[in-house]
Amino acid sequence: MRSKVLNVVGVLGTLAFGVQMLSAQSSQTIHGFVSDSRCGTAHSSPSAAASKCIKGCLKGSSEAVVVSDGKVYHLKGKTGQVGKYAGENVTVTGTVDGDTLTVDSVSPEKS
Repeated sequence: MRSKVLNVVGVLGTLAFGVQMLSAQSSQTIHGFVSDSRCGTAHSSPSAAASKCIKGCLKGSSEAVVVSDGKVYHLKGKTGQVGKYAGENVTVTGTVDGDTLTVDSVSPEKS
């Protein structure tokens, strides 16, 4: 009986460890466009008009977001540098959880 209990405990422990490893997030690289939370996908490529609008919204109450393949990523983590690329294409490295991108680094997209 004790042997069966130990086996069950061992199996459950292994399953719990496996589930934890599956839920661990790995770093990803996202190529996208810096827009703002108000306009979102209305701006998805660089232009003078888009850049002016985004920068104006960011000065207001809007927050920077990254638009990639039609999806809007809300940002957290090291977001301080993202706003300076408003209206530009960027490469962001971080972890994705749903529509939230936790920023580790951001750099302008190389043309």
